[in-house]
Amino acid sequence: MTNIDQKSVNAIRILAADAIQKANSGHPGAPLGTAPMMYELYGRHLRHNPKNPKWENRDRFILSGGHGSAGLYALLHLFGYGISQEDLKNFRQLNSLTPGHPEYGHTAAVECTTGPLGSGLSAAVGMAIAEEFLAERFNRPGFPIVDHCTFVEVGDGDMMEGISQEALSLAGTLKLGKLNILYDSNNITIEGDTAPVFAENVEDRMKALGFSTWTIEDGNDIEAIGNAIKEAKADLEHPSFITVKTKIGYGSPKEGSASSHGEPLGTENVAALRENLNWPSTEAFYVPSDVYENFEELAKRGEGEEAGWTALYEAYKKEYPELEAEYRRMLDQKPDMEAIEALDLYAKPEKAEATRASSGRMINKFKDVMPSLVGGSADLGPSNKTEMKGEGDFGPNNRSGRNLHFGVRELAMAGIANGLALSGLRPYVGTFFVFSDYAKPMARLAALMNLPVTYVFSHDSIGVGEDGPTHQPIEHLASYRSIPNIVVFRPADATETAAGWTLAAQRTTGPTALILTRQNVEQLAETSKEALKGAYILKDSKAELPQVILIASGSEAAPTLKAAEMLESEGIDARVVSMPSMELFEMQPEEYRESVLPRKVRARVAVEASKDFGWGRYTGIDGEIIGMKSFGTSAPGSQLFEYFGFTPENIAAAAKRTVARVEADR
Repeated sequence: MTNIDQKSVNAIRILAADAIQKANSGHPGAPLGTAPMMYELYGRHLRHNPKNPKWENRDRFILSGGHGSAGLYALLHLFGYGISQEDLKNFRQLNSLTPGHPEYGHTAAVECTTGPLGSGLSAAVGMAIAEEFLAERFNRPGFPIVDHCTFVEVGDGDMMEGISQEALSLAGTLKLGKLNILYDSNNITIEGDTAPVFAENVEDRMKALGFSTWTIEDGNDIEAIGNAIKEAKADLEHPSFITVKTKIGYGSPKEGSASSHGEPLGTENVAALRENLNWPSTEAFYVPSDVYENFEELAKRGEGEEAGWTALYEAYKKEYPELEAEYRRMLDQKPDMEAIEALDLYAKPEKAEATRASSGRMINKFKDVMPSLVGGSADLGPSNKTEMKGEGDFGPNNRSGRNLHFGVRELAMAGIANGLALSGLRPYVGTFFVFSDYAKPMARLAALMNLPVTYVFSHDSIGVGEDGPTHQPIEHLASYRSIPNIVVFRPADATETAAGWTLAAQRTTGPTALILTRQNVEQLAETSKEALKGAYILKDSKAELPQVILIASGSEAAPTLKAAEMLESEGIDARVVSMPSMELFEMQPEEYRESVLPRKVRARVAVEASKDFGWGRYTGIDGEIIGMKSFGTSAPGSQLFEYFGFTPENIAAAAKRTVARVEADR
């Protein structure tokens, strides 16, 4: 390692330690240990251009262990990514560009929001899939316009998380040769030495999963690290896994100790770090001018690489103008709404149909006007109806297939979808709604990153029937509705399912969860594309203000309509409102919401075959909620709806009780 290399590596360490110390919060251990590999990767191997962080053909880097963010921010500052010293001094402070964990869309060159361990690794697999998919479709001889690698840095904690095994297993099976993993192996976690809980041979594990492996015994040996990265990039037949043996908290008195992981070093220890690293100044955040000059020189490599790619792309554009236009459309996540509106989406089927089947028909309509639509299920395609007909299956021998098979890996599937969306595609992923718990942590990150991922969650209620309470989602609607920026949509029939898919296509700033039935539901004459407002009047009252409002979602809309007919025969004037999406309804103007659910009407009944949590905001203290108070049970679905009270008779009875209660209070 040359003198300037050593000073540059140490600059990363010093800036990270200073930022954490000033904030009195953070994780110094990882940045101190991984600075050499980060410097070598960014300085000599990663294709990136600080002057254009969004260059299309850049290599992607994800810091899966997002707690090491101070090191990444220091590196980005030194490379000139627009992070100033003042930003470093505001590490972890309100509204700073340097939050505690990296946040996509907030800080330049952060490719993915990370924090939950393993999440970045699964997203990296999605990015590698997207690169292969786009390259196969658009590259031509002499014109590799899509030709980049995905790098991800992981630690011991990442490798312990179950999501990593799911993602790595699939990556090896798919032979994602442009996926390169740098493993920060320091054998330390928050609780101390990893030996009591993590004694496996990681390299053997990775070989068994289909990875090429390298082991670097000295984490400061940037030449060895660089050679391994070169060899990894050259191996396009297998994903690559480079183990780098590092020392957590390197150079500080806390070197090798768990205490360096998640707390500032302390003023005295930061001073000792400077002394141990022969740093030329005791001033906080000081960086010698020759270090800045070195990083500026290293950054020029990326400028040249982008210039070469730009020239290539311009030639490609002239040689293949139609293909280039298709490529641009592919990466434009904004849908062609004129093309979507031209589809025959709202024709009602002649007979009853499960909304999962309706969704399957929609997928096969939308695929023809959304070239970036890709997706599949966690081994449940035939049940979720998520297959795109005639589009092929993505795999080692077919990189252009639009159907993705994730195996029984819900958590990694959702994380991979994030990587696909971050790469410009429009992914959908599916599983049974009860198993959406496995996917939820990654769905939460999709919402945080404003990613247009669509979740196809079928088998939505006690209608699952004989499989019993283990497979009947009860609390899941409330759970997903509680996540900011996810729109949950539970359609009543095929018409509302078409509206749900239209919504999913329109949304570019967050995910959509479609909640679909296993059982057939009747097609309701009253449903319409008004469902795109989240809630609308299915059957109105005769008077301007009804005596009672009945609100239902999904399969419960049909019995609720029948209940209104029963009430009408008894002289009770009822309005029926379909509410497929609470979130969408809350986005509507106050005037519209008042027109659907006028405040003056206190008698209200909500009906949904799910936990009743959350419906009180619409029924108020005078209303009733017909929902699940317990888990379900094993029996045919039709019997369960009757057993748990989702019948026209029970709904009508609840409405009469509510009307009587309100009238008695007047």
